[in-house]
Parts: sequence; structure tokens; C-alpha cells
Amino acid sequence: MSLRFVLAALCAISASFLPARADESQAGFERLTTDDGLEVGVWYRASGTPSHRRLGLFAQDVVTANPPTDRHPLVVLSHGTGGDFSSHVDTAVALARAGFVVAALTHPGDNWRDASRATEVEERPVALGRLVTWMLAEWPGRAAIDPERIGAFGFSAGGFTVLAAAGGRPDLTRLADHCAAHPTFFDCGLLRSHPQTSIEPWPQMRDVRIKAIVVAAPALGFAFDRAGLAAVRVPVQLWRAEADEILPSPFYADAVRAALPVAPDFHAVPGAGHFDFLPPCADPSLAPPLCASGPGSDRAAFHVDFDAQVVAFFRATIGP
Repeated sequence: MSLRFVLAALCAISASFLPARADESQAGFERLTTDDGLEVGVWYRASGTPSHRRLGLFAQDVVTANPPTDRHPLVVLSHGTGGDFSSHVDTAVALARAGFVVAALTHPGDNWRDASRATEVEERPVALGRLVTWMLAEWPGRAAIDPERIGAFGFSAGGFTVLAAAGGRPDLTRLADHCAAHPTFFDCGLLRSHPQTSIEPWPQMRDVRIKAIVVAAPALGFAFDRAGLAAVRVPVQLWRAEADEILPSPFYADAVRAALPVAPDFHAVPGAGHFDFLPPCADPSLAPPLCASGPGSDRAAFHVDFDAQVVAFFRATIGP
């Protein structure tokens, strides 16, 4: 890891422990619906005294404010299977406070309300591209976005999404052998409950507007080989949970790491489970499987470092 990453991370960690004050940079927040029906959350740097607000399973400290008027980098967020736009709210707030405009979508047909198209993964990069286009062309605060500095963050199925958006081309014919060997894995159970009717050659979905990606516990990692990731030339930060019970090693993050043409900024998190990449739950009793941490993992403490490392990466790649 470079000295630049380390110094930026230390600054971000130190800032996270300071008490909130009205004159500090805070995060403004908007919940919106696009004309074509995408549910979107948008965060950006703002001033004011933050209030603590629930958002789905999670909570955030945000202010009510207008978007900034000067240019900022944009980071778009893609959640995992069964999530929604709020799935990475703490990371969104950390990026907004650091000076990024952040936009997260609820993936149509693959969210907690509607899982009818959860295995139609080819729809996900398309939806992420729609989000980028809407933020640049339709969002009322679009003047605050620098269109030349756009990054993407994805977790689980969202990790797959941002890899595809950066030029990755998976070979989904590998699913049959994978599930024959590992029928109890989560992705294979999902395919049994939501059968995929056909597997065609993966179309070219590279979004050249995206200049850097963060990939956490990527789904379908085994479907990417060196040829499939050869076009991914943007900087990549890659995360693996060492105790991932949903997407276990070495079939997912490790496979992506081995196939990337340029070595990523790689992080392995000791003791962390798959869902430790989600923020600490405001009320863990509402969804115990999602809110429980891996053995020996402190989710709140981990997210202080995780968010700082994500901020540092995007600062180094698309930031000022």
C-alpha cells in the first residue's frame, strides 16, 4: 500500500472521532425517484448541525441543505442482492464529508421488496449506467459534479456490477460446473429459486465514465478469468472477508484478484463475515442474519477503517 493511501486513511480516521459541530463539513442527503422509476439516495458535503436519522436498517447523521455549487467527484454505489440504496449509508456519508457527491440506487428487481430478477445480473450494470446518466443530466444539483472524475463502489452482487461496468466480461457458462461442485453455496441456491432461462455471451458493458472502482466481496468472482478482466484498466480497491460464509474463499474475491491485469489495492479483513461490509444496524433484532458480525469481528470498529480506506482510495484516484 502506498504512503499516500496510508496518510489519507489516517487523516480520515482521525476526523471520524471529532465531535460534530455546525461549522464542520457534514453530509447533506436527498431521497429521490427518477423519471424512469429508479429509487436514489444522494449525499454531498454541506454545513450545519447534523441530526441522527433512521434509514432502513441503518442510521445516519445528516443535515438538510442544498447541494454545493463548485465541482466535486461523483461516486455511485451498487448494493448486494436483496439490499437497497441505503445499504452503505455510512460509506456514503464518509465520502460526502470528504467532498464527494455520492449517489446510490435501488436495483430494480433485485432488492428487499422485489427479488424477481435477482439472477438477471446483466441488468445491473445497465441500471448503474442509468444512475450515472441521471446524476449528470437530470439531478437538480448536477452542476456540482465533475463528469471527468467518477468512481463506483459495489458490494457482493454490487461488486460484480462495478467490475462489469469497468469492462469486466464474465463467462456465465461456468455457473453449471461451479454449482455442481458447490450446490450449497448461496449463489447456487439463488439460481435454483430464480432459474436463469438462458446464458448468452456477455455483451460489452464498459462505462468509460467510471475511472476507479471499489469492490467488496464480489459475487460470481469465479466467472472472471484473465481474458474476462483484461479490459479493466482503472484502479481497483478489492476487499475480502476472511470468514465470509456467503461467498467463501477462494472462489470470489481471490479469483478476481488473480485475474485482474493490474494488481489491486487489496484488503483481507480478519474475522469478518460477508455482511460485515454492511453498516452496523440501528436495531439488530430486525434482521439478525444481516446484522450479526463474523467471529471476532467488531463491525463498528471495522467500518471506521473501511470507510477511511475507501475515502483514501477515491481521493488518490479521482479526488482533488
